[in-house]
Amino acid sequence: MSTEARARGGENEAQEVTATDASVSATGLSLYINRELSWIEFNRRVLEEAADARYPLLERIKFLSIFNSNLDEFFMIRVSGLKEQLLAGLAEPAPDGLTVSEQLREIRKAVESINKVQRQLFSEQLSPELADQGIRIVDLSRLQAAERAMLTDYFEREVFPVLTPLAFDPVHPFPHISNLSLNLAVMVTDPEEGERFARVKIPDVLPRLVPVQTPGASQVLMAGTSRQPLTFVWLEQLVAANLGALFPGLEVVESYAFRVIRDADIEIQEDEAADLSRSIEASLLERRFGSVVQLTVETAMPQRLRTLLMSNLQIGPDDVYAEDSPLGLADLRELLKLDRPDLKDPPFAPRIPPALRATGEELFAVLRRQDVLLHHPFDSFTPVVELIQTAARDPQVLAIKQTLYRVGSHAPVVDALMDAASHGKQVAVLVELKARWDEENNIEWARALERAGVHVAYGMIGLKTHAKIALIVRKERDGIRRYVHMGTGNYNATTARMYTDFGLITSRPEVGADASDLFNYLTGYSGQATFRRLLVGPVSLRPSFLERIEREIACHAKTGDGRLIFKMNSLVDPEMIQALYRASQAGVRVDLLVRGVCCLRPGIPGVSVNIRVTSIVGRFLEHSRIYFFNNCGDEEIYLGSADLMPRNLDRRVETLFPIEDPSLRAFLRGDVLEVYMRDTVNARELHADGSYTRVTPKPDEPPFDSQAYFLAQASGGSELPPSFRTPIMG
Repeated sequence: MSTEARARGGENEAQEVTATDASVSATGLSLYINRELSWIEFNRRVLEEAADARYPLLERIKFLSIFNSNLDEFFMIRVSGLKEQLLAGLAEPAPDGLTVSEQLREIRKAVESINKVQRQLFSEQLSPELADQGIRIVDLSRLQAAERAMLTDYFEREVFPVLTPLAFDPVHPFPHISNLSLNLAVMVTDPEEGERFARVKIPDVLPRLVPVQTPGASQVLMAGTSRQPLTFVWLEQLVAANLGALFPGLEVVESYAFRVIRDADIEIQEDEAADLSRSIEASLLERRFGSVVQLTVETAMPQRLRTLLMSNLQIGPDDVYAEDSPLGLADLRELLKLDRPDLKDPPFAPRIPPALRATGEELFAVLRRQDVLLHHPFDSFTPVVELIQTAARDPQVLAIKQTLYRVGSHAPVVDALMDAASHGKQVAVLVELKARWDEENNIEWARALERAGVHVAYGMIGLKTHAKIALIVRKERDGIRRYVHMGTGNYNATTARMYTDFGLITSRPEVGADASDLFNYLTGYSGQATFRRLLVGPVSLRPSFLERIEREIACHAKTGDGRLIFKMNSLVDPEMIQALYRASQAGVRVDLLVRGVCCLRPGIPGVSVNIRVTSIVGRFLEHSRIYFFNNCGDEEIYLGSADLMPRNLDRRVETLFPIEDPSLRAFLRGDVLEVYMRDTVNARELHADGSYTRVTPKPDEPPFDSQAYFLAQASGGSELPPSFRTPIMG
């Protein structure tokens, strides 16, 4: 839609609609897209990347693996939550009006549809293309006798000792089936007892893809060389072919693969926990024993075996999904270990911003003079690590305080913090033990930090600390000065090469004062409710954000140039969506770059025709949050850790921080947000019915890839072509 048309639509909206508190618009559409169905659409976009021939082949395999891992997590957390609501008898519908039962039915329908697409993609496109490149994944029955003999030898030496067949009969209870485990349901015949059921777990300590080239098969996958032809079979097929070794004296009648997903959304009673870390460690065991939320079986599995599994896993038919083998395609990620650079994205070297390149000038002197903005992964994460390392050994640094959410198994930032403690600095670290999937890592890091003499806090009762902030206190000639790093992403050097994020390093006094107040709020007893520059959740983020949207509406009434551009991971919060609808009705132009879940419906007549929503899914995971307010021409831009979701606004400690340097604001506005909005390669546009379509270039314009552009800029490429440098207010 053109700018003029959108403006005219806004005028009409203001005349037609005065409120948007109704649940259904004049078109009959709910004003909200269901959160769970929106997430499935996001994962569909991930799957589309696996089908995109623009990517090297193993990168497409990576996307297919991510699609499956995403879906597993969706069932472990989101579907399990809905099932708990159903069991509890909760009747409150979602904002879009769907009941819990209706949501579960729609989820099943959507998942079955999308799984059919991914299976077809793997069998008809990706698998043949892998074979064309000398990487074959074949059925065991298709191998020659000599190859099968070699695999039998491998089975006897390395697989058989790990296997534990578990019987099910009046003496043996039904075995526990652990979360995400791949298993064989085996029927055997005993000459005296008749037919019996047994379960054999496929060991996840061995490669799922078994090479068949050499006797040292288990090592080939790791040592594969470029262009070396390789053939693989699935481990479960190898186990199934050798079940006789597990049941000597019995006849193996049949076997079928099945896979179980359990509720993994652990609940921690913080207010009752004497020791939070021990409480979380105990709760982690629940992930293995949570209730079953999905059973996936081979299509060929007969109904009597399905019924046996359903009965003993205490699930119904709606929880059972039948798929052609192989099950659990997330394990295709093993192929990414192959030494085939010709089938992967070309490597790139992140740049160091000019202000921080080796000039002989002391780091803190640079930061006293100017703010430094880092755009990862195009800018290196090294300056962030070096900032903490430099502070650790600088005799003038008195204290370092930092939050840690997801730092990974290798964490140079944590090493630097421990080094700082050994050099006599006051080091205080808030380690968020409740960061889902990182609990065990974070417990280990917290203990290592404590052993090094670091003051470790574990967050606040009832809140996750999601803010990304580090504070350095330094004694200088003119007194104490504070240096602050704030980011949209985690202090994780690995993901900083895969996720797009921003980090700001500044010595602005009011930001430093806010950082001190924030850490006092996190580690002590503080009723702090307002901050000078930072917007902090849950104390001030929601009201401050809503106030700025209302201010934009008022500005538009005065100047006619109301403009909001928000880039985030997810938009779910109903109150924020209502505020954006009001802005659209007032004529404010709203562009939303929402990578994942978006519950707002754009393009509804009388409600949201001035709102455009796009999603970018590409080589890098779009993770940065950028919030632009035109503010009557006195532009404001905030970056930070918060999406517009109830959990971020109300149940997490979050920070949004302002970009106060005019040149950095201009860069973010013109050379980041504008570039994203021009993308015609990675972008999809959301429509009022909840569907997405790819954004395509105009007939006279070449395709434009925002991530490729940022990579080119980081490598010293040309300036943005003039055709893409139109004013953002145009």
